[in-house]
Amino acid sequence: MSTNAIFEKFDPRSGEVLASYKNFSQNEVFEVVERAHDAAIRWHEFGFTARKRVLIKWASYITKNQKEIAKLIADECGKPIGDATLEVSIAIDHIAWAAKHAQQIMRKQDRPSGLLMFNMKAQVQRSPLGVIGVIGPWNYPIFTPMGSIAYALAAGNAVVFKPSEFTPGVGKWIGDSFAQVAPFENILTTVTGLPDTGRALTQSRVNKVSFTGSTRTAKKVAASCAESMIPVVLECGGKDPVIVAQDADIKLAAEYVLWSAMANAGQSCIGAERVYVVESVAEEFIKTITKMAKDIEVGKDYGPATMPSQLRVIQSHLDDATEKGAKFLVGGNDSVKGAFVEPVIMVDVPENSTAMTEETFGPTLAINKVTNIDEAIRLSNASSYGLAAAVFSKRDGEKIASQLACGMVSINSVFLFAAVASVPFGGVKNSGYGRIHGAEGMLEYTYARTVVKTRFKIPLKFTSFKRTKLSEKVLITLIKRLHGRGKTN
Repeated sequence: MSTNAIFEKFDPRSGEVLASYKNFSQNEVFEVVERAHDAAIRWHEFGFTARKRVLIKWASYITKNQKEIAKLIADECGKPIGDATLEVSIAIDHIAWAAKHAQQIMRKQDRPSGLLMFNMKAQVQRSPLGVIGVIGPWNYPIFTPMGSIAYALAAGNAVVFKPSEFTPGVGKWIGDSFAQVAPFENILTTVTGLPDTGRALTQSRVNKVSFTGSTRTAKKVAASCAESMIPVVLECGGKDPVIVAQDADIKLAAEYVLWSAMANAGQSCIGAERVYVVESVAEEFIKTITKMAKDIEVGKDYGPATMPSQLRVIQSHLDDATEKGAKFLVGGNDSVKGAFVEPVIMVDVPENSTAMTEETFGPTLAINKVTNIDEAIRLSNASSYGLAAAVFSKRDGEKIASQLACGMVSINSVFLFAAVASVPFGGVKNSGYGRIHGAEGMLEYTYARTVVKTRFKIPLKFTSFKRTKLSEKVLITLIKRLHGRGKTN
């Protein structure tokens, strides 16, 4: 039950009420953003060294209270405490990396001015945008939004964070924990609420919005932001493929692919959803992964669907696969049982099935045989999504990876690019645009300022009403000599 002022968060496992949270109204969101603008000025003036000190203290505070936040994540998401602890650990590492590298990433850069402008000094400066609105997801409620929050803060921005209504407690804890180390108020503020609260954030005076969620919602966020020319970073879903080559370590591939598909109840945007395995090793791979899947314990190895409505999506994909002739080796179209979904492994799934074309976001895996790697690459790239992929090959992993139309690829591993703070995270096509993490993610929350300065005067004037015929003749002559012969060096 919810009112205009509050809403309730339910335990995804039992359906019982865990707590009630404030449902921020549009006016309240606008007021928070205005206060954040004042804080952003002070936070920017604080400087890199002082901001680094605060963020390192924040990472330390979360580390010391890791059990508390991990339990809250486990309760609100329904995931095992071990998975929640791992998520917190990676989030902490991202805070520290952003804090330690912000100054280097945002340093002033001198650029060559070229022969034509030889008397000019050219420089590019980086400045924070101001206030960043972050709209977070429920599946990884501290790790994913921290990829925006920590980097935006390190760059000198203030942040207003709207967590998912399915994990409001985690979002509130993030804001409250930062308040323990903050030098003053309103640098990072959490606004809890239902979808209208997130919509209000996109209609406020934020300088950029970083959104993680479904492609459908991302389009609404982008459209709302476009009304006020607010730029966006969109990290959306995926239909992530796995390619298993003839020379793959089959046991390793089966172990990692199974975890990638089933961990967190399949609720991972970078989790495996479809596998293309070369015919010569397909039987061994399918036999191995099927045997492993039968040992998974639902409720222990992974929890329930955090968002109840996702169960209908999962069921519809299983029904469609059944109707189109897919074969079930583990589970079936009756695997959705209450809030939980039992593991599902399908083979010979038609490529036009929704189980192959749309994001399922459940503990299901479709495996199809291919004649060769070229076919595997073609089918992998045929998706409207382009977030992540995995390749298992002892010799050709990098060669295969370079041909995949996606933002991230793991070779003989899964997920681990998310834990490497120095590399960007994001996708292409319907998986969104923009990046979090790494230098690229840091720069998303800045703008470039070009500064050109005269080093010494020359007798020729090009930008003046007093420009002479001689100046024009010199300019034309220089251009001909520089570019008239079509030289490439």
